[in-house]
Amino acid sequence: DGHLNNSLGSPVQADVYFPRLIVPFCGHIKGGMRPGKKILVMGIVDLNPESFGISLTCGESEDPPADVAIELKAVFTDRQFVRNSCVAGEWGEEQSSIPYFPFIPDQPFRVEILCEHPRFRIFVDGHQLFDFYHRIETLSAIDTIKISGDLQLTKLG
Repeated sequence: DGHLNNSLGSPVQADVYFPRLIVPFCGHIKGGMRPGKKILVMGIVDLNPESFGISLTCGESEDPPADVAIELKAVFTDRQFVRNSCVAGEWGEEQSSIPYFPFIPDQPFRVEILCEHPRFRIFVDGHQLFDFYHRIETLSAIDTIKISGDLQLTKLG
């Protein structure tokens, strides 16, 4: 019974409730961010990854580019998990210090981005990894999530 995986994709009903998580992914955050709101990204790192990124942005605009409230980028060559933001076309100061590198090739992961009043708190596999203080004041304007790179998405929430 392989009808779910045939070349036509899954049945229409499934796509309505569970949009397929294709990378690169771009999705809408209903109502934008606010203190207490959490974004969950679950996936599996590719076998030979170089990097992957998760960004929360203010809309999808490419030209001019949308403000990026937080961009998380896992870089496997350097074993870095860097974060930054881009406001009015200007990238801020990149932050890269982490207690350990949490991602393993070909293994599942769970990233949670918790929005608090002054900052985002980032958890990987249930462990708090770092905080990132807001550089965009209007949290509700942060309404888009973009995911790209060497990973497969299994769940978004």
